[in-house]
Amino acid sequence: MPRVWDVPVQDSTRVRDVRVAAEEAAALAGLDERRTAAVSLVATELATNLLKHAQAGEVLIDVVDPPALREGRAERVVQITALDHGPGIDDVAGALRDGFTTTRSLGAGLGTCRRLADDFDLHSVLGRGTVAVARVGAEAPYGGDAPEAPGVRAGGVNVPFAGADFSGDAWAWVRSGDRLTLMLADGLGHGSEAARASTAAAEALRRRPGLPPAGALEEIHRALAGTRGAAVAVAQLDTWAGRLRFAGIGNVGARLREGDRWRSLLSRPGIVGAHRPHTLREDDVAWSEESLLILHTDGLPSRWAPSPDTGAPSADPAVTAAVTIRDAGSSARPARDDIAVTVLAPTPAARP
Repeated sequence: MPRVWDVPVQDSTRVRDVRVAAEEAAALAGLDERRTAAVSLVATELATNLLKHAQAGEVLIDVVDPPALREGRAERVVQITALDHGPGIDDVAGALRDGFTTTRSLGAGLGTCRRLADDFDLHSVLGRGTVAVARVGAEAPYGGDAPEAPGVRAGGVNVPFAGADFSGDAWAWVRSGDRLTLMLADGLGHGSEAARASTAAAEALRRRPGLPPAGALEEIHRALAGTRGAAVAVAQLDTWAGRLRFAGIGNVGARLREGDRWRSLLSRPGIVGAHRPHTLREDDVAWSEESLLILHTDGLPSRWAPSPDTGAPSADPAVTAAVTIRDAGSSARPARDDIAVTVLAPTPAARP
């Protein structure tokens, strides 16, 4: 079962904890010494920036699928997410330049992160805080002759309940030709047994990447026999036809943006691995350059609604997921379960 490191950063002693977690994640992802050093430095800089500019925050470290998939490749990358409820950044573009600082520091932190990471994105709103996401994979992680799937990316953020080592939620995405399939699983309860169920769901999806959503759920149902079961949602995008198909079982939410409105895609009652519906309907909807799909587990508050700037044109999907988790949370209503959000979005070049 993959680890998820959730490190609260309230003082300088936690910066070391972030660095150690990043190095452990790099080992899990099989990175070499040079790439491990890059992961360590990026994580350290992001944690240090939390203290400098927001006084406190949280760093999440996970090993995830890359945001863009190539045919027949199975890369995994280290993802570092830093989020805070601080004052925000007035000049985001300036903050990414080396030498920019509002404190008595070298000001090289965010610029260094952007240089060293394979992917780096930052979202900040004055008065609401900042979210930064960096990914580091193996050498030339997206290299090779196989082209990327055109015009679409995916990303997600996973927060284990009460800082546990393992999350009972898991997301994964796979490619088969022009079809890209995104899955989110929520193992019943939380802890290691829930993680075992959701991990089995992700592994089943990777074994049969070409199945349609209903077929993928049947395959996952068989794979979860003997586990405590899970709620699972599967969305498949046909990039050539511009169609999105969706099917789900259990309490995993799905919101699709269609132009300027949001639409809920409904799952059927049941537990994958235990009680699967006899028939499973697939939603089949159009996908355009303005579409955005958000899948979330029930750790997110039930009254959550997307904000007007959700999935801003240049936002990395994992940034959108992290902002959703941060802004939906409240100290008055602490989380009672693992929380995972995953997002399917057009690439910036594909947007109008």
